[in-house]
Amino acid sequence: MRHVVQQHDAPLTEPVFLILTSLADQPRHGYALLQDIQQISNGRVRLSTGTLYGALRRLLEDRWIERFEQDDTSREKQAYRLTPEGRKQLHVELARMRQLTRAAAARLRTREA
Repeated sequence: MRHVVQQHDAPLTEPVFLILTSLADQPRHGYALLQDIQQISNGRVRLSTGTLYGALRRLLEDRWIERFEQDDTSREKQAYRLTPEGRKQLHVELARMRQLTRAAAARLRTREA
């Protein structure tokens, strides 16, 4: 009998990965997320507001993030923070990426030797 390992957690999309990464150190509102994501990606990724708020809506539904009430924020400047489940998903994705990076590096070393 063959044992098949099923992966229930699909890889995160790049926008979701970057949003979770941005929220890993502190809560942020939408505009701050857009700016931080651009900085994290060295300017390579510039999310549209539609992409950002669509992803935020799904992340809220999945309970990977939550709204964060701040005294000085209006409805238009709603802040978000990572939940324990969101932090767990970010760790899972990092482990997946590390494994892939190790495999690719090993193949390159084998080919270049």
